[in-house]
Amino acid sequence: MHFDTIAAISTPMGEGAISIVRLSGDEAVQIADKIFHKPAGKKLIDEPSHTIHYGHLIDPTSGETVEEVMVSLMKAPKTFTREDVVEVNCHGGIVAVNRVLQLILKEGARLAEPGEFTKRAFLNGRIDLSQSEAVMDLIRAKTDRAMNVALTQMDGKLSRLIGGLRQALLETLAQVEVNIDYPEYDDVEEMTIPLMIQKCTWVKEEIDKLLRTSSQGKILREGLSTVIIGRPNVGKSSLLNSLIQENKAIVTNIAGTTRDIIEEYVNVRGVPLRLVDTAGIRETEDIVERIGVEKSRKVLKEADLILLVLDSAEELTIEDERLFEAVSGMDTIIVINKTDLPRKIDLVRVKQLTSNVKIVTTSLLKDEGVDELEEAIAGLFFEGNLEAGDLTYVSNARHIALLHNARTTIEDALGAADEGVPVDIIQIDVTRTWEILGEIIGDTVQDSLINQLFSQFCLGK
Repeated sequence: MHFDTIAAISTPMGEGAISIVRLSGDEAVQIADKIFHKPAGKKLIDEPSHTIHYGHLIDPTSGETVEEVMVSLMKAPKTFTREDVVEVNCHGGIVAVNRVLQLILKEGARLAEPGEFTKRAFLNGRIDLSQSEAVMDLIRAKTDRAMNVALTQMDGKLSRLIGGLRQALLETLAQVEVNIDYPEYDDVEEMTIPLMIQKCTWVKEEIDKLLRTSSQGKILREGLSTVIIGRPNVGKSSLLNSLIQENKAIVTNIAGTTRDIIEEYVNVRGVPLRLVDTAGIRETEDIVERIGVEKSRKVLKEADLILLVLDSAEELTIEDERLFEAVSGMDTIIVINKTDLPRKIDLVRVKQLTSNVKIVTTSLLKDEGVDELEEAIAGLFFEGNLEAGDLTYVSNARHIALLHNARTTIEDALGAADEGVPVDIIQIDVTRTWEILGEIIGDTVQDSLINQLFSQFCLGK
C-alpha cells in the first residue's frame, strides 16, 4: 500500500529534555532533506538506514535556523509502519516542538490522525489488530503486570493462539468441502460426525482456557473500579491517602468534608485499582453535600469492589446497616478503622450482617492494617494465582466479547452434531466461529471498526 506522508508530535506536550516529531511515508526522507542541514552537507537520502545525524533545521523560505536537532533515519521496510520513517529529536518545550512540526507540515507532510502510525503498521501487515490494540494497552498500563500482559500480546502470543484455532477450523471446513465435491476420492479422509465433534470440542476447550483468565486480564488492563464508602468521618479519605501514599483527600473530623468524587489510580500488589473516595452516605439537609451523596450512590452501582469503612470506636448505626444492605451480593471488604481507640463496635453483629465477607481492621492514624487490606484485595480477585510469568491473559473487552460469541457458535455446531444434523449444515456454525475469531486479529473485520479502534489512540502513535 502507498499512503501520503504523515507527521505528528510523538512525545507528551510540555517542558522536557527532548521532544520528537515523527514522519512516515514515501516522502518522509525527501521532506526532511528539504529542511535538515548537516555540517558535512550530505543528504539523508544518501545515508544508510537506522542511523542518527546531528544538524539544524532551516526554513527554506526565509533561511532562518529553526532548531538544533538530531534526526533518526529508518528506511522501509524495517520500520514500525513498514514505510520510510524519520524522527526529529528537538529541544523539549511547547514552542520548540510546534515550530518543528509546522515547518515539516509546510514542506508537504500531513498532520497524522490519532493512532495513524499504528494503523499503517496494521494495514501494511507488520502487526495484526490484536497487536495494534496492545500498543495502546502498553501506553496505558498502570502496573508492571499490566505492562507485561500488553508486551506479550504485542509479541503476538494471542495472535498465534487465535491463528492456531482458525487453522484447525479451516482444515476441518476444507475436508468437508472435499468430501462434498469429490466423494469419489477414497484416499481423502471422510469428515465424519465423530471427527467433526473432536475438532470442534478441541477448539471450544481452547476458547474456554482463554476465557478463564479474561476477568483477571480485563482487571489488569482497565483497573478495578474500587469505591470507598461509609458514614461521614469514619476514615474514608484517610484510607484513600494511605493507599495512594499522598494527601489527596482532605481529612478532618467535620462530617461532610468530602463533597465530590475523588478518583485516583493505585497499584496494589500488581493490581491496578481505580480508587474512588465518595462523599459520606447519610441523610443531609446541605444541598451541596446531598449532591455528593447522590453521586456516591451512583458510582456504588458501577463498582467492581466495595471498601466499606466502619468506625471501631462507635456503635453500629441504622445508616451502617443500610450500607450493608446496599452492597449485598457485591464484592466487598469491610474495613474497621480507628482500632487505636477503645472499641465500641459489635463485631459479632457485623459478621452476622455480612456473612462470608472479608473483614480487615485498621488504624489509619498509625498506618496499621493497610498491608493486610492490600492482601485481601489481591486475594479476593486473584486468589494468589496471578503469576508474573503467566501472561496468557485476554484483557481486551472486545476480544472477550468475540471469544464468548465464538464459544456460542462452536457450541451450536457441537449441539447440531449430537443431534445428527448433516455435516454440511454443521459447517455453517463452524465457518461463523472461524470468522468471529478472525475479527480478533483483524482478518475479517470491517473498515468502520478499524477506524473506530485507531481513533482512540493518542496523537503521534
